Formats: sequence, structure tokens, C-alpha cells
Amino acid sequence: MNDLTVGRVIRLLRHRHRWRQQDLADKAGVSQGMISLLERGQIDRAALRTVRAVLEALDASAWLDVRWRGGIVERLLDERHAALVGAVATALTRWKWEVVPEVSYSVFGERGSIDLVAWHASSRTLLVIEVKTELASVEATLRKHDEKVRLGPRVVAERFGWRPATVGRLLVLPSDRTQRRHVQRHAAVLDRALSVRGHAVRAWLRDPRGPLAGLWFVSATNTTDRRPGPGSTAAAKRPGGSNPLAPVANVVAHVQMRDP
Repeated sequence: MNDLTVGRVIRLLRHRHRWRQQDLADKAGVSQGMISLLERGQIDRAALRTVRAVLEALDASAWLDVRWRGGIVERLLDERHAALVGAVATALTRWKWEVVPEVSYSVFGERGSIDLVAWHASSRTLLVIEVKTELASVEATLRKHDEKVRLGPRVVAERFGWRPATVGRLLVLPSDRTQRRHVQRHAAVLDRALSVRGHAVRAWLRDPRGPLAGLWFVSATNTTDRRPGPGSTAAAKRPGGSNPLAPVANVVAHVQMRDP
């Protein structure tokens, strides 16, 4: 929706409420002149918070649709998620796990999809892995992950015939400063729910003994051992040694709306 169309929508909604421009301005806490500017499609002369306030007064809302090189940004986020899933799957396969991505489930009204389920046959250990490119809501993430861990044994038994003796849970996040700050900010909760980190996670993955409740920051350099054993492949790296998280590494989207 372009600026002129947004202006027309504001005007049509105002008419639907049978309001004058001043009436809408009073309800939104802006000037009548600002309403006039917006209705003429001069959205770039208003702050984003102003546009939202006007639309909210009209019982409407606004959201940004950022596009990059002709494609929607969600596609880039999906690529980053897929890269993280691929990096984790590659590491687990090297450590003798059987890995299955995107395992959907529907059990008594509880529905979803597990990013990765991993099976360690010799120890009969099931690992339920949640992969997030951004830790937006700690409570929602832990609640949904708990559901998947609870239902996981039943799902894999019906789907793959696996009968786990032990079930572990692992939350995977990108190894960047932003996500590390988020984890630190919510340490009181995450330290209790997912207490195992770093080298201890990798040690358990190489030799699972007992349950795991862990959080793993993943990058191109920490998903595998520094010195791969004989017969190992370089699947965790793209040709030329590029980072599998690179699809979004050079993308910076700037969205700016300035005050009048």
C-alpha cells in the first residue's frame, strides 16, 4: 500500500465515523494540519508513531512490509533459520545422531512442528531441538518447547518406532551479541530452564548420558570440533569457506519516517 492509498484510507475511515478532521485530530492527539497532510498522502512528513496514533483512533492499525531486492524480508529470515537448522543437523550427524527436521504433530488439539528431532540409538536418547533466529518471547518459547518435549516421545514412537529411555531438550540461538544480551537479560528464567551451556552442551552431544536441558549458541565455527576426525566432511561450510549464516550478513534495512 503506497502513501497516497494510506491517505485515502484515513479519509474514508474518518468519513465512515462521520468525523471532521479536527475530531480525528483531537482523538489522536495531533493537529488538524497533520490530519490534512496524511489524507493528502504525505505520510513521509509524519513520525511513524503519529500515523499509528491516527489509525488507532480510527480502529485501524499499520504494519511495515519491508522489501529487499524485490523480495519480502521474511524470505531472508527463513534462510537464516534454515542455515541454523542445517548447521546443527550437520554437527549432530557427525556425532552419530540420526536427525529429522520439521516433524509435525497434532495430539489432542496440541499442534505444531519440531524444528529437529535427533535420535542417539546406542543410548536410546531423544533430543527435541527448538531453533530460533531471535528470542522474541522467553515465556512463549519455553512453553511451546516444553509441549514439544512432552509430546516428543509419543510422536517419534508412532512416526519412527523410536522408544527413548531419555529425553533431552535443546534451544539453539545464533551466536551474536544481540541474542547473548537477550539471554543475559532473562538469565533468572533461562538459567533455571536451560542450565547447560557451551562446552558442556557439546560434550553431552558427543556422549549423551542422562537428560539434557541446554541452550546452544551456534555459529559456523562452534557446531563442530576444531579437528574433524578421519572421513569427516566439510558439509558445515559452504564452498569457499563462507559462513552458512551469510545470506543475511550483508542485509541492512533502514525504515525511516521523520517528524514534520
